[in-house]
Amino acid sequence: MVGNRKASYVMSQTQVEISSVLEDLGKLTPRGYVLGMHQQYTTTKFMFQTYQRTWLDYYSQNGLVMSDPTVAWCFENTGTLRWSDLEDPAGVMNAAAEHGMPYGAIYATVAGGSRSMAGFARDDREFTDAEITQMQELVDILHAATADKAKLPPETIEQLKKMSVMVTHPGS
Repeated sequence: MVGNRKASYVMSQTQVEISSVLEDLGKLTPRGYVLGMHQQYTTTKFMFQTYQRTWLDYYSQNGLVMSDPTVAWCFENTGTLRWSDLEDPAGVMNAAAEHGMPYGAIYATVAGGSRSMAGFARDDREFTDAEITQMQELVDILHAATADKAKLPPETIEQLKKMSVMVTHPGS
C-alpha cells in the first residue's frame, strides 16, 4: 500500500470494497492471515483465514486455541506485537514454525465497543514496522466497515458471509 490509500477502498460513504482490502492484506502476508472481526465472547461476526490448510487442520485437531498466546494476548490487549515477543509455554508458535510460519505479528483493536483481532504470518523474515502499520490500517478499515450489520446493505452482508467461507475454506 503506497501512502494512505484508505480513500481508494471507499465505494460510498457507508460501503467499503472488502475484497480489495483483503487482497491487499494478502499481499502483505506471504504465509497468510486470520481475522476475527467483532468478537462477542468467543465468536466473531466474520472470520477470514488464509493460513495453509494443513496448519488450520492441525490447529483445530489439537485444540490450540485454548493455549494460543496470540489469542490470549489479543483478548487482553490492544495494539500490535510480533510473535517473537510472545511468551509461549505451550509451544504453539513452535508448531506454527514447523508448519512454515516462523514469523508473524498480531493486532487487536477495540473501536465502537467492539473488538477485532488479527494474526499475520511470513516464512522469510520478521515483518517490518511499516508492514505492521499497513496491516493495522487495513484491519481498521475492515473493522469500521463491518461494525454495524444493521447499516450494511443485505448484499454486502451476504458478500461478507460468502467471502468468509471462501477465504477460510477455499473451494467451498
